Parts: sequence; structure tokens; C-alpha cells
Amino acid sequence: MVEHVYSMGLYGLDAFVVEVEVDLSRGLPAFEMVGLPDAAVREARDRVRAALKNMGFQFPVSRITVNLAPANKRKEGSLYDLPILIALLRASSQLDASVEDSIFLGELSLSGAVRPIRGTLPMAIAAKEAGFRRLFAPAQNAAEGAVVQGLEVYPVRNLESLLAHLTGRVPLSPILPGDTPSQNDGLFPDFAEVRGQEEAKRALEIAAAGMHNVLLIGPPGSGKSMLAKRLPSILPDMTFEESIETTKIHSIAGTLPTCTALIRARPFRSPHHTVSAAGLSGGGILPKPGELSLAHNGVLFLDELPEFSRSAMEVLRQPIEDGRVTISRASGAVSYPCSVMLVAAMNPCPCGYFGHPTRRCVCSAGAVSRYLSRVSGPLLDRLDLHIEVPAVEFDKLDSSLPSEPSSSIKQRVDAARAIQNDRYRGTAISCNARITPECLHTICVLSDDARNLFKHAFETIGLSARAYDRILKVARTIADLDGSEQIQAVHAAEAVQYRALDRKYWTREL
Repeated sequence: MVEHVYSMGLYGLDAFVVEVEVDLSRGLPAFEMVGLPDAAVREARDRVRAALKNMGFQFPVSRITVNLAPANKRKEGSLYDLPILIALLRASSQLDASVEDSIFLGELSLSGAVRPIRGTLPMAIAAKEAGFRRLFAPAQNAAEGAVVQGLEVYPVRNLESLLAHLTGRVPLSPILPGDTPSQNDGLFPDFAEVRGQEEAKRALEIAAAGMHNVLLIGPPGSGKSMLAKRLPSILPDMTFEESIETTKIHSIAGTLPTCTALIRARPFRSPHHTVSAAGLSGGGILPKPGELSLAHNGVLFLDELPEFSRSAMEVLRQPIEDGRVTISRASGAVSYPCSVMLVAAMNPCPCGYFGHPTRRCVCSAGAVSRYLSRVSGPLLDRLDLHIEVPAVEFDKLDSSLPSEPSSSIKQRVDAARAIQNDRYRGTAISCNARITPECLHTICVLSDDARNLFKHAFETIGLSARAYDRILKVARTIADLDGSEQIQAVHAAEAVQYRALDRKYWTREL
């Protein structure tokens, strides 16, 4: 007798319907599983067997064949435990319940408890699109699935409660979207805690308003990491669409907090410098999101940039340009979004005091040159603002005057982003940093004085075409913060000064 129950599978950000077929036939007792299952799926037979017996059911003494269709797509994870068990109970006539319009997801413990899985949100979206009405998911994952309108999502804590619902004895109540919490902890530290560094704060305000990439360079203890960690507190709030996309990525990666419906706070990811290239971009037999994608719609902070491996740094180049990272395998290619604000911090030399006004650098000229050369020119070109973060003077550290809080800075950032939202409404552009080449000179209109200043800077500093385009975008953001339709000379001058540090350090005669 053949019975089937529906579940879901994942490949990249996309989910697909999986039909779990169970056949009981005569022959020597065996449990065969086909349909390209991975090791975790094949182990389901032992978990299902133990859960059935511990729940008081009979494990069929038959030749059991489980097929996960479509058979040409690889299945992975432990989410098929629950649908396999339901199909097995129906095939052995131990359960009489209609499940045609339902999706089942969940890992089983040996005692019958249902454990959480990854990827519930994209699976719920795909289930709704495929026409299913009900989704049975682990209680810890049900909140994210309930975000999908028009789909009844039932939280399942154990087999006993699920079977009681399916037989009509004790119905479960579906989770309503309003009952689900969102992750928006608001625990990002505040700029009010930073003493001094007014120039660096101004530069980060510009970066936040246009989502521009940033390089912070300065001696140890000057506050580079402190500034970077406060950047999310002044970023604009995420839209609902951004929250959905960000939550999908974290759900697939298994980093979504338990019982969370949506991620509302912009991500801040700070991987250690020992991270591999695959750790940044993503990878695996069935590729999973890396740090780049986990920071989507937020900040990717690379502290001590020269300490990262060359391969890890260079893997950033194309994704931060395109806003997507593509991982190719023999079985196919997976593309994850990675529209991030890249913030990097570094010292000017191994000891950290090269160019310091009071402390002597103990590094040789060759050591300084080798240290700086770890950061390639093409990567530097993709960092829009190069910000020097000098050591803070004692008077500023000891001052009792309050610093400007993040809330005040965020108001100006939100006003500038509102101008951009109106400007780019109906287009694929989301902010100034994402202006496409064909629109650049239409959007970044220069006054005559600003054009002359850019021409002089281009000829004397030796900017690349990419650097010039990025300076134009920064100038557009500065003009937006100033409420100006046209880019004036003062806006152009401020944008140009943020590209001076690579000439100060990387082309300096040592």
C-alpha cells in the first residue's frame, strides 16, 4: 500500500515541494530510502522507528520503501522525520486522517518531541504559492512561517499533540501573525558614548545616508571598532520586504533566534580575521549563505583588515559591486543577495603608530610597505570613504560635555534617505551607493564650480574611473544631507577629501 505526505526542500533561497511516498510490501523486513537523500535524511529511519515505538505504535514488519520526489533534487537535513512518520502511520493503517492540503516539517527526538529545523520561512512562502492551506512546523519555527498571509501555521511540540489534532480529538490553534514577536532588540550602542572623533562621525553619517563602503584607519585605541559597532544605530529602519529577505537568509543559515517571526534590526556581522573565503562568500555541497549574505541589508565589519587572508579579501570584490554572490557547484549554481555596507578597520602599520604625531613607529620601512600592500588597490577602490581616526586628545576624553546621540544623527540620515526613496521610486535603485552607470550623470548633476573641482582632483590625484564614480555618489549623498538638488563645490570638496588617505599611506615614499 502506498501513501504520500507532502513536505518541502531547499536549494539556495528557493524552496520546492517534496512528496514523501511510503510503500509497504512483502519480503524480508527492510527500510530503504531513495530520492537523493543525504546522511541526515537516511538517519531518519532510526529516529522514526524509535519515536513510533516510544509513542506506543507498531513499527511495520515489512519491506518499507520511502521515496522523496522529485528524485532528481538532493534532499538534506532532518526535516523529513515528521512527514515520513505520518506517511508510515497512514500506510500501516494506524492513522486515518486527511493530509492532502498540508505540509509537514520537523525533526523527531527518540521520545516523540519535535525539534526545530532551518528554512521554515522560505518553505512557508513556497507552500502558499503551491496552493497548500496548512503547515505543521516545530513550535520554535512556527512564528516565522506565520508571517505568510493565507497559510495556517500550526506549532507542533510533540507527536502526541499532532496526532490528537489530525484525528480531531484535541485541535491545535494556528499561530496568527500578530502573535509572533519580531527580532528588534535595539541593543546597538549609541554614538553618545563616543568622545571626540567628530570628523569620523560626520563621515559615518554620510556613509549611513547613502550605504557607502568605509575604511577606518588609525592607531590602536583610537576608537575605530567603537565607531563601527555604533553604525547600525543610525541606519534607516528596514522595510517589510527587506525584513522578509533578511529573515529568509538567516532562517536558511540556522541563525534566526528561536520563536522569532521577522528580523527588524539591520544585521551587523563581524567575522574574525581567520575566516576563510568560503566562510565569507558561502559554500558547502549544498551551498549555505556566508557572512556576506548574513549581513545583507546591514553592515559587514572587517576589523584588522590586513590580517585577513588575501583570498578572503579578494572574494569581496565582485559581490560588493553586484550585490549578489554566486556559488557554483557541479550540481548547479546558487545565488544569494549580499547588498551590504562594508566597513573595514586597520592600523597604518604592524605596530600601529606609523604617522602618529607623538608616538614613534618601531616598524621598518619594508615592514610598513608589506603591511599596507596586503590590502590591494582594487579593494581600496571599492571603499568609498577613507576615514582617518586619530588618537583622541585627553581634553576630549575628560570632557563632561555630552556627545550627539545616535537618535539625532539618525533623523538626518532618515531625511536624506527619504529624498533618495522619492528619487528612485519605481526603479531598482535603493540608495545612492547603488546608482547604476547609465543613471549616474543624470542623477549626480554638478554645478560648474563642482565640475571644475572634480576635474582638478581627477588630474592631480590620479583617480581611477571607478573611484571617480564612487566620489560622485558620495557627493550626491552629501548634497542630499544638505537638502540640495544640485551638487555644489562644497559637496564635491568634502567627497574628494575622503579619498586622500590611500594617497597618503599607499603611495607615500617610505
